[in-house]
Formats: sequence, structure tokens, C-alpha cells
Amino acid sequence: MSSIVPFESDPIRPAEPRCLTISVDGERIEGLRGQSIAGILLAQGRTAWRTTVAGRERGVFCGIGVCFDCVGTVNGESDVRLCLRRARDGDTVETQDDSEEDTR
Repeated sequence: MSSIVPFESDPIRPAEPRCLTISVDGERIEGLRGQSIAGILLAQGRTAWRTTVAGRERGVFCGIGVCFDCVGTVNGESDVRLCLRRARDGDTVETQDDSEEDTR
């Protein structure tokens, strides 16, 4: 589990954090309600979840939804910016491999 500001002293979220579980490429991963999917992945030590057309791995770069390096597939929807998407209990996330796309 990632370390966060203790809920007792957090003025923005004074309520006790609740756990949630998402599935990433078939593996169940725990996070906390309110975390972005990218935040959960980073807390688990995952730094890449997309492969570019050139075959390079990507993850979070800007963290604010501008660069599109952190896209993945969430619940069947591709090209979701994982740094902006708050995780919901039961989300299914798949790494995205753009190197297999037809570039004609």
C-alpha cells in the first residue's frame, strides 16, 4: 500500500481511506479510493504500461494529462489517460501496445 498523508491530519480528506481493488493485466492490485490509476500503479512500482509505435515503454511523464504518455485501456476503453482517471473498485486495466497498430 502506498504511503499517504495520515487521514487524521489531512484537511481535504478527513475520512478514513477505503481500499479498492483493480485488475491490471489480470493481476489484482489494491489502492485507495481517490487515487488515480497511475498513482496506484506507481505505488506498486510499475513505471510503464504502454508501448509506443517505436516499441518504447511509457508511463507517467507530465502527470497532468497533457502528454498522453500514460494512456492505457480501462474497462475496454482504449487511450484513457491513467494519470487523470480515478480508480473505481473493480476497474479492469490493460497495458496498451501501440507498436502493433497499423501505421499505413
